[in-house]
Amino acid sequence: MNPFILDEDHLTFRDSVRKFARDKFMGSFPERAASEAYPRAELKKFAEAGLTALCVPEAQGGQGADLLALGLAGEEIGYADSALACMYFFSNVQTNILAAMGPAAVQREWLPRLISGDAIACTALTEPGAGSDASALTCRAEKVAGGWKLYGEKSSITQAPHADIAIVIAQSDPAKRTKGIGAFVVPLDDPTVARQAFRDPGCKPIGRGALTFDGTFVPDSYVMAEPGGGFQMIMKEFDLTRTLIGLMVIGTAQRAIDMTVEYTKQRTTFGVPLAMNQGVSFPLVEHTTHLTAVRALAYQTLGLRMAGQPHTAQAAMLKWWAPQVAFAAINDCVVLHGHVGWSEEMPLQAMLRDVSGYQIGDGTPQIQKLIIARELFMR
Repeated sequence: MNPFILDEDHLTFRDSVRKFARDKFMGSFPERAASEAYPRAELKKFAEAGLTALCVPEAQGGQGADLLALGLAGEEIGYADSALACMYFFSNVQTNILAAMGPAAVQREWLPRLISGDAIACTALTEPGAGSDASALTCRAEKVAGGWKLYGEKSSITQAPHADIAIVIAQSDPAKRTKGIGAFVVPLDDPTVARQAFRDPGCKPIGRGALTFDGTFVPDSYVMAEPGGGFQMIMKEFDLTRTLIGLMVIGTAQRAIDMTVEYTKQRTTFGVPLAMNQGVSFPLVEHTTHLTAVRALAYQTLGLRMAGQPHTAQAAMLKWWAPQVAFAAINDCVVLHGHVGWSEEMPLQAMLRDVSGYQIGDGTPQIQKLIIARELFMR
């Protein structure tokens, strides 16, 4: 299928998600954005609409949709509510990973609960001293009879304050670097697990935090990737998650542009609508051009992944570029709204804060440029 042209099925799906997201969530976004309460009722609505496991095979309780549908829904939900887009993102990423690579016991006990919206998962990769260099992990896994014990701290984990289980990436042998890294599924009601919630300026209802493991036992039946397989498992997912982030933030920025176009058409100054001034219209034209270019790159990247083609560089391009493009667009929309744009009664401030975090999460711009440079100069 040509990834640049949507067929009727994808158009119908996009329109249905657009109506669902805007009718049910867009108007209540400012109130929700100010709260630190996890949107569990909204998660259940996502589950009822089939939006928690879009790409999980139907035989496992998902929708069996393709990656293009996953991206379309992310963009539309990002337009309506940038924080709920984050929830959508992690719901689908976690169910995808567990459906594809989860041990049988985890799939049996946890996958149905995640798909139904009755449980929340998180991925514990980052550490206080290991962010972009995922091979430098110090959280350790020690082999014991019947399983493994985990020791150490994980930090900057989205959904950690609310999650029921975590996929923990840990090092079994530091001398082996990436070849010593495994992945372990940990129920977070274990008394040897402590958690801390962070206070962030954006995505408040989704939350971010830290987890500490003090001899946490993981049975062999909950090992997701044996040492040597955990690092590659995570690295492969980054190409998808970075692409989805690009579409989510572009959806949010598109809403800001649409709001600002309407506002500047109605607001008059010196006897004419603001939109008649090139100093107002030209920035919106430029941002629309950038959003269109990012969107095209994102769907091209999904198309490459669907075709089994290399797309690491394209995903990295999206990850460094899309959040900056979106942030710049929303920031100008705040300014073009004047004092109204600075008000918390308008959604623009929350949108700006939510988008800003994606400049860091899943890898900073500097790391993405290193990835692209490696592809460019070592091919």
